[in-house]
Amino acid sequence: MLRRLLVSGALVASALVAPVALAAGPADAAATHTTVAASCYKRVGNHWTCITPGAYCPAAAHSRYGYAKVTKKRYRCSYYSSDGRWHWKRA
Repeated sequence: MLRRLLVSGALVASALVAPVALAAGPADAAATHTTVAASCYKRVGNHWTCITPGAYCPAAAHSRYGYAKVTKKRYRCSYYSSDGRWHWKRA
């Protein structure tokens, strides 16, 4: 039971470290897939396109609007005091 818990924790930790690994260059197919998905996320004029709802926002997007990749619905980059970070929230 403890071993299963440790393995699960290691998997979660590796998922959190993955974006750091992308800066050094993709090493496997999963990293390449993440890079392709991230390339869709971009600023167009005064708004952002292809955002993922609930995801963290870049500093340049704070208090700005974006449109979801799949649903095309409007979101705003909002500050959440509970975790001290900026997330895309439904507008």
